[in-house]
Amino acid sequence: MTERPAFYRFPNGEKAPLPFAPEEYETRLAGLRRSMAEAGVEAALLTSMHNVAYYSGFLYCAFGRPYGLVVTPDTAVTIAAGIDGGQPWRRCHGEALTYTDWARGNFWRAVRHVAGTGRRLGIEGDHLALAARAELDVHLAPASVTDIAPAAMRQRIAKSPAEIALIREGAAVADVGGHAIRDAIREGAREIDVAMAGRDAMEAEIARRFPQAEYRDTWVWFQSGINTDGAHNPVTARRLRRGDILSLNTFPMISGYYTALERTLFLGEPDTESLRTWEANVAAHEYGISLLRPGITCAEVAQRINAFLEERGLLQYRSFGYGHSFGILSHYYGREAGLELREDIDTVLEPGMVISMEPMLTIPEGQPGAGGYREHDILIVTEDAPENITGFPYGPEHNVID
Repeated sequence: MTERPAFYRFPNGEKAPLPFAPEEYETRLAGLRRSMAEAGVEAALLTSMHNVAYYSGFLYCAFGRPYGLVVTPDTAVTIAAGIDGGQPWRRCHGEALTYTDWARGNFWRAVRHVAGTGRRLGIEGDHLALAARAELDVHLAPASVTDIAPAAMRQRIAKSPAEIALIREGAAVADVGGHAIRDAIREGAREIDVAMAGRDAMEAEIARRFPQAEYRDTWVWFQSGINTDGAHNPVTARRLRRGDILSLNTFPMISGYYTALERTLFLGEPDTESLRTWEANVAAHEYGISLLRPGITCAEVAQRINAFLEERGLLQYRSFGYGHSFGILSHYYGREAGLELREDIDTVLEPGMVISMEPMLTIPEGQPGAGGYREHDILIVTEDAPENITGFPYGPEHNVID
């Protein structure tokens, strides 16, 4: 290439196997195009990691650069940076354009090449930053701009059979990590050492189950003592002591799809008040699972578990919502906010949705039973009782480490 173009095609090598069959991506794109047509949108620019991955199969690594997927009634083109070589084309469904960084604005020139100018444009209002929106106006001069993020989220909430099959695999991998963590727990071990044992076991298991995939982002949060008070507290080098409350959290990532396993454990026998709180949280967990049936709203689930905890004098120790959707999400991208078990979400549960049940109680330091108590299972909503795809056991009878 002797010229210095703003963008170019780079079909280097052969197409790689994607997480799903081409028909899956075509079905997803057809659903998006129906939403576009209903909103009067002529071209959509998706910019988030989760939506680009959901509709194209390509999970980008931004590193400060913009990425996107332009969808029109006839085309779907991934827009990626030159630093990635031919990997975006190999790992996307359909076509890709590579933009160069010889000049600022080349990403937008590539988008314009596909989307055109003066069009009725769809964007992700919850992702497109103000600076990017200004560039969009300059380069595309849209006739109108419509937020299509809510429609895309509603589509992602309804899982296909292929997605559910992948999520099942992820839940099984999370169990593998949980057993590796349990085996690594001992007095004097550091949180980081225990966490690495779980992460390494999951990475190896993902590679065994998915030999043609890309591997990235699998992680573990393993917390002890006061560090259990928050669900997302990072791992430290604290050494485990007998009597510690422990929190096991495994998160395998498979082609952008997140699954999770979270469990309370104790190193040595818990005291009476700790045991009482733990058993109460387990009871709330089991009660919550029993509620996950078609026809109930997310808000109703939250309100009923609130009442359950209030009867036991524990509601004031609740930390956050009781569960969330699964699919393309991670700790730094994606969130299907319309399917969270909170008082302000009125979404009605339907068969095919995949959701967690994960009540957490945090007792402050200095009070009897201090620490964070949390159990987390993944449930598939069915026509009848929910199907629990998490296998690692929970509760005091299983997770007291001698």
